[in-house]
Order: sequence, then C-alpha cells, then structure tokens
Amino acid sequence: MRRFARLFAQLDETTRTNEKIDAMARYFAEADPADAAWAVHFLAGGRPKRLIAARRLAEWAMAEADVPEWLFEESYHAVGDLAEAISLLLPDVAEGSDRSLREWIEERLLALAGASEETQRAAVLAAWRELGGVERFVWNKLITGGFRVGVSTQLVVRALAKATGIEEGVVAHRLTGAWEPTAESFRALAAADVADADISKPYPFFLAYPLEADLETLGSAADWQVEWKWDGIRAQLVRRRGQSFLWTRGEELVTDRYPEIAEASALLPDGTVLDGELMPWRDDAPLPFAQLQRRIGRKTLGAKMLAEVPVVLVVYDLLELDGVDLRGEPMTARRDRLEALLASPALRARFVLSPVVTGEGWDVVRDAYQGARDRSAEGLMLKRRDAVYGVGRRRGPWWKWKVQPYTADAVMVYAQAGHGRRASLHTDYTFAVWDEGKLVPFAKAYSGLTDEEIRRLDAWIRRNTIEKFGPVRSVKPEQVFELAFEGIQASPRHKSGIAVRFPRILRWRTDKKAEDADTIDTLRALMDSR
Repeated sequence: MRRFARLFAQLDETTRTNEKIDAMARYFAEADPADAAWAVHFLAGGRPKRLIAARRLAEWAMAEADVPEWLFEESYHAVGDLAEAISLLLPDVAEGSDRSLREWIEERLLALAGASEETQRAAVLAAWRELGGVERFVWNKLITGGFRVGVSTQLVVRALAKATGIEEGVVAHRLTGAWEPTAESFRALAAADVADADISKPYPFFLAYPLEADLETLGSAADWQVEWKWDGIRAQLVRRRGQSFLWTRGEELVTDRYPEIAEASALLPDGTVLDGELMPWRDDAPLPFAQLQRRIGRKTLGAKMLAEVPVVLVVYDLLELDGVDLRGEPMTARRDRLEALLASPALRARFVLSPVVTGEGWDVVRDAYQGARDRSAEGLMLKRRDAVYGVGRRRGPWWKWKVQPYTADAVMVYAQAGHGRRASLHTDYTFAVWDEGKLVPFAKAYSGLTDEEIRRLDAWIRRNTIEKFGPVRSVKPEQVFELAFEGIQASPRHKSGIAVRFPRILRWRTDKKAEDADTIDTLRALMDSR
C-alpha cells in the first residue's frame, strides 16, 4: 500500500503527461504482480463497490477523532471530500503499514462485503489506526468508492508498454473486456507472447478527434468516407464459438440488456466482431436518445418497453471475420466485407449498415453537415479510405464534425461548491428560464468558465446568497449565462417539462439583465425545430 500511495501522490502532484507515464512505468516494473494488477485496475478507472454508507463512516470518524458533528460538517464542507476530511481529522499515525496493496484490497476491503456493522466498524477503525498520511487517504477513497486519479486508460496503457516493452496496441487489447486484477492476469499482460483464451474479448475502440480545420486541409474529398454521427451508445458485438457478447465503449458487458441484438447475432458467422452504435430505431430512422435512456440501467425489460423502444446496431466497421483480425486492412476493404456480410435481409432487421454521404467534392459534405439535424444526427464522421482501424484516439485517420449546439440565455438560481481542489469554490450551478413571470430551473452545468471567472462568480455568490439548503445556496436571480447543449427533449420528470443533453456554459452574459433571459417558449421552439 505504501508504494501505491506514493505513486498516487506522484500522479496527483504533476500535470505533465510524461512524468505521469514515467511514474506508473517505474511502479509496474518494480511492484509485485498481484499489487501491480490491482494498481492497473484502479488507475484505469475501476472502483470497488461502496460497501459502507457515507453517514456511517462519518459517525465512526467523529467518534474516533473526538470531534462534534458541527465541526466535522464544517471540515467536510471546507475540503468538499469525505475521504479527505476523515483523513485530516483522525489522529496521526507514527508509522505506516507494511501490508501490500493486494492484502489491503482482498483481505481487508473486500472482506467488508456482507459483514455485520460491528465487524465493519472494527475493521475500518483498525485500518485508520494502522494507516497514515496519503495511505489513509487512498484507503478512504477506496472504501467510499470514490477513488480517482488524473490519468486515462490510454496513459496506463502507455506506461505498461514502457515498463514491459510490449507494443501499446497489444497491451490495450489485452486489457479490454473482462480483465481481472490478479497476479496471473498481470503476468499475461506483461508477457512477450501469450495466447488469449477469453473468447468474449472485444478490441480497443478507435476514436476520432474533433475537426477544427477547414475541410480543404484534409486533401481531396475522394480520399474520405463520410458517415453520419449518431447519438447513441458506441458498442462492439463479438460472436465467437456460438456465443455473443455486446460490449460498450466503457467496457461494460450489456448483452442481456439488448436481447433483440443478442438474438439476431446468432445469425452472424462465428468469429465476427462488429463496431457500431446502439440506437433506438423505428421505421428506418433514429428515435431521440431520451428513448434509449428509458432502457439504460433497467434490470428487466418487459414486452411493452421492447416494443416502444426497439434497438438496432448501426454498424460502422467489421473488425473480425471468420476469426481473422481485419483491423490492419484499409477501411475500404473492411467496408466491402461489411456490406457483403449485412446483405442478408434477416441481419438487416437489427444490423443497420451505417449510411454514407454520396456525391463528389467538399461542397456535398458541407450540405450534408447543414442537414445533419434533419436526420437526427449529431454531425458527420470523416474517415480516410486507406486508414487501418487503430487504438484509442489518434489524429489524422478519423475526424468528427459535430453540428453547432443549441444555445439559450438563462439565469443562475442555485450554486453549490465543487469537489477536490475546487471544494472551496462554488462551481456547480443551476439555471432557469422564464415561464409566465417565474423562473423555472431546467439545467445544471459546471464547466465553461475560466478560473478567474469562477473566483469572481464565487465572491458574488457569497455576497448574494438568499438561502442555504445544506451545501446548496439560493442566489439572487441576477446573473445571466449563455448555455450550450447537444439535445433537447420533452420530459415529464422535470419541473420545466424539458430536459437538455450535455449542458455547459458558453459565456457569462454580463451585458444582459435577468429579464433579458430566454423563456420556456424559446426552449419549446428549439425542441419543435429538431
């Protein structure tokens, strides 16, 4: 645990990518394989399930630190993080623990599952008395289920490649799917040559960068395939040895949640992997993403829901056929094979070949871009016809060109402090528009302002608070902001009757008064214009 806590501190103290990679590479090269496996798991975004309620942990910490509830609450709101507040309030420990990361996870943390409250309390107090400093903080983040560190899975892959000498694409592929944090798994991950017996394993997803330059900088339009960019769930369907596995880009196995896709996949030849987008679809056209959200997270799907929100896989690419990895072939060759595969009417019922924009020249592409919303698309995807299927996000072969977002001017009505380094600043805001003379909240946003603007707005919020509801402040309805959002839908669950997708702040409209903000009718008009 001591070595992992030291790594966490090193990663937290730098914003330099190469320094993060070097620190992780040193750790992977030196750590015991069992510890390294758990480190990979957590650094790549894995988190243990929260096993103890936050309120219970707070009560135990107050008793152990001998502080009153009001002081604990003030300390918590000051730092904005339960794990950090507990770490700082508990008595110091003279020496840290010599236990390995594996021991702390497998023998101490995971053992809390299903234990009685008395047993959990005794185990947590023992850990607090044994751990100090950063080690205690890391432990607290793990038991609260809130462990995060500023590295991406791609950086972890690069560090592993540096530590092991294995090519990045191979490491990324070995990590995909149901990778288990065990010593054996880490040894296989770092082995020069190993056969993978996991038939469910998908390939690492290839991702696009946003297009920022003019189309002409890409060369001839004839070198590019242009497709519609859909708003769904990126997924890979794996069909091997008579079994099917549906993976999301977040490496979540969701086969059971989309039974219509799983059933249709039985018609695919063995050794097939499709890359595409899970989309709500009816009458040869997409349904709004809000319809798909009705199915996300449901454990059981009745006949009514399956009928109301039918789902297809809009297929972009063919990554494997007859057990042969096709990713190294040019995109045009993969596309030809994909079109031949999906020629069967039985397959086309659930597997929709991603349509392409036809015509010559960039003007045709620009016209398609202008009409993207008419097709319920987010924009366009531009893919080089000679491009292989890569790993992760790479500049050059694939670009995404998203349509301009919807915008509206709204009034800030609530504010809440952020977390971590921004725990002392109000960075989470609720916005409202006018409805018959009253302000109706319709969106929350926490990104888009500069650090200087956040500090200035925080000072204003403190001076102009009307009421407090725990960490939330009601403020004077005076500040106007221009918000951007990708989608807008009717929603009976929201008081405004409207839900927006991916809201963020474009700018602080200091030139506008609250009465100049938009109305609910403005939002309804945007909704009707889709």
